[in-house]
Amino acid sequence: MPATAPAGLDAAEAARRLAAHGPNELAAREAGGWWTLLAGVLREPMFMLLIGASAVYFLLGDLEEAIVLGASIGVVVLITLYQERKSERALGALRELSSPRALVVRGGVQVRIAGREVVPGDIVLLREGDRVPADARVLEASDLSVDESLLTGESVPVRKRAARTGEAGPFAPGGDDLPFVFSGALVSAGYATVEVAATGARTQLGQIGGALQGVTVSPTPLQQETARFVRQFALLGAALCAIVVLLSAFTRGGWLEGLLSGLTLAMAMLPEEFPVVLTVFLALGAWRISRSGVLTRHMPAIETLGAASVLCVDKTGTLTLNRMQLARLVTADGAVVQVDGPSDALPSSVHEVLEFAALASEPDPFDPMDRAIRDVADGVLEGTGQLHRDWSLAHEYSLSSDLLAHTHGWRTREADRFVVAAKGAPEAIAEICRLPSAAREAMLAQVGRLGAEGLRVLGVAGARQDGTAWPESQRGFDFRYLGLVAMVDPLRPTVGRAIEECTAAGIRVVMITGDYPVTASAIARAAGLPNAGAVVSGLQLAAMSDAELAARLPSATVFARMVPTQKLRLVQALSASGEVVAMTGDGVNDAPALKAAQIGIAMGRRGTDVAREAADLVLLEDDFDSIVKTVRLGRRIYDNIENATGYLVAVHIPTAGMAVLPLLAGWPMMFFPVHIVFIEFVIDPACSIAFEAEQEDDGVMRRPPRPRTRRLFDRQALAIAALQGLAVLVATAGVYGVLLAMDRTADAARAAAFACIVFGNLGLILCNRSRTESILRTWRRPNRAMGWVFAGTLAGLALVLTVPLLQRLFQFAPIGLAEAAAALGAALAAVAVSEVAKAALRGKPAPQA
Repeated sequence: MPATAPAGLDAAEAARRLAAHGPNELAAREAGGWWTLLAGVLREPMFMLLIGASAVYFLLGDLEEAIVLGASIGVVVLITLYQERKSERALGALRELSSPRALVVRGGVQVRIAGREVVPGDIVLLREGDRVPADARVLEASDLSVDESLLTGESVPVRKRAARTGEAGPFAPGGDDLPFVFSGALVSAGYATVEVAATGARTQLGQIGGALQGVTVSPTPLQQETARFVRQFALLGAALCAIVVLLSAFTRGGWLEGLLSGLTLAMAMLPEEFPVVLTVFLALGAWRISRSGVLTRHMPAIETLGAASVLCVDKTGTLTLNRMQLARLVTADGAVVQVDGPSDALPSSVHEVLEFAALASEPDPFDPMDRAIRDVADGVLEGTGQLHRDWSLAHEYSLSSDLLAHTHGWRTREADRFVVAAKGAPEAIAEICRLPSAAREAMLAQVGRLGAEGLRVLGVAGARQDGTAWPESQRGFDFRYLGLVAMVDPLRPTVGRAIEECTAAGIRVVMITGDYPVTASAIARAAGLPNAGAVVSGLQLAAMSDAELAARLPSATVFARMVPTQKLRLVQALSASGEVVAMTGDGVNDAPALKAAQIGIAMGRRGTDVAREAADLVLLEDDFDSIVKTVRLGRRIYDNIENATGYLVAVHIPTAGMAVLPLLAGWPMMFFPVHIVFIEFVIDPACSIAFEAEQEDDGVMRRPPRPRTRRLFDRQALAIAALQGLAVLVATAGVYGVLLAMDRTADAARAAAFACIVFGNLGLILCNRSRTESILRTWRRPNRAMGWVFAGTLAGLALVLTVPLLQRLFQFAPIGLAEAAAALGAALAAVAVSEVAKAALRGKPAPQA
């Protein structure tokens, strides 16, 4: 970055300009108000069925039933509005988090803000991998190249230069050596300081934003599978409805009554809740994941998380803190001193190596190793006369591929007397110190021992210089070898536990790093990675054929000295072997590997915009534990989708069955539209609120990943749901048939049977809270939303069974405790059978439908 930058806007002026110019974002598609929502509800099949049933009641002269169904339309609108608002709030929070970030200068201080908060006049600092947040004039630039293909279609990056005095534009994207950068362009090389000229719709990108907003998103595999199942379910329901209408009309002699029976069955069979489950669960799931510090950029990643079988992670900043700490100081004669922190009192024998290591570091360091050395030196050497704050930097030799060492020449208080300090790769320090062969071998052996502990080692040397005739290179000094400094990037405290959790969950953790094999293996052992000694180097990987790599993959845990193209090859090889791969990355060159992985995970703090845009998930905190928490949440979300859809399949069976069975048995009709509406008011909140809020099973991270080929509606799941639904159907039919056989009135039998099916419905909710755990186990797991669903349902049932007006609307007669107990008992028996069916089938492999 440029050493100096303008002070930028102050906070008050930035706020004023934000209010005047609006947020820096493309004009959002106009959000629909309540009229749009109402139009959407009018197109819903359930609404049209309610209108049809209400019209039939008017034609039959049953005004009360018609009014009740008309009122239920208002309730449907309210429920739809609630679900829409809940999903929109979650997605709105995610949009806020996903806004691209920009590094700006405000009041002389560099701050990272959401891209939507950038205003005209802001000073923005750009570096390689950044996405340009707004159209801006280039003030300073160093080797700046920008990819403007999003605007021009030209894939070759173009050079940029600083604007000349009075050069104001206007400029259009495309072509080299323009002093302007444009919103949406990508910095492919170099860095720059720019001043924002236009934001939002006034940018070049904003002027073509309408075309971008027209892009549609393809449905996910889960959505496609659900849509296919819903179509099949709906076709079956339509066929049954037609049969019921004809059967009722010809056997009972009334076409309107037959039409009413058909509408009742259609309402009972309508599978409109399935798409709601996917929409609500995925939106709220992404919101829950964001609360764990992970932003979901692509919804299909949530579906895939539960199937992740391999986590490919970088070492630096993910497993470690990305914060170098000085761990050892080694004197020239080989004495090793442990360093426990900046305030540690160290023996005077290591003061000189620490003094010269600090002198060889930048005075105001950015490099983490320089900062680690300076921090300890400031604490240990204070008051010793070895900090030299009054010296000035007179000459500097940069690190080069020819000599991996960095040297500073310092002007002392004595005229024309200079102190020279160097640090760098131990081999380079040995070379410029002209160490004898034996001393060199002893130093490199010490370096090897420290490296085996996972430490980063630098050599330190010192020299004196009289006069200002500086040699052409660092080799021209008469350096004296002073010792070694060894640094460590400490592991994150949570890494060990998180890796144990992955191992228990059947997830392999593979470390991919640019470090040397010895260092990488030591870090892997310290982190607790299984088989940490199985290391494959970049050179070894390059020499392997695809077949050899496939054979090596199952046993390899650490891949060291890897370059980005090799990361892509690893991801492709793992995917080809049947693994579901989650891959972390932060650089521009990591983008292909992130795209190739089933789950690409970008680093939010140190990652580039390119990596974030290529990824499915973005870590807001670059922490391995966040990835593991996200996998846990992903498994929970998918489990809850499976539980909710299993419940939906099961609950439609007794509802539809009791709409058809009385016709076949010659009984009075049990269900009318008002009963279906009541049951729907139980089903909808149970799916959109209760199941979504369900906590994960205790063993969610003690089971293998979900097979990538397993479908949501597999035969095992459908068999369990069918048996559960049939159990409730048999219980309800039994109560209804027995009471009719006992010469109880149709209204009394209907009331008891309705109570049975409602109790059974609640029982199915309890059965489907988990596919693997029993009701007795899940009963102890808190779920406030489910408690409210139960309380509201039981209160509503009590009202319709006891309040005369509601009894008349529902065509009920009063029932006694014996009938109520029979209804409850039959429902409990059905629940017991459902639990037995679940226990009998859950351990068997699920063949695919």
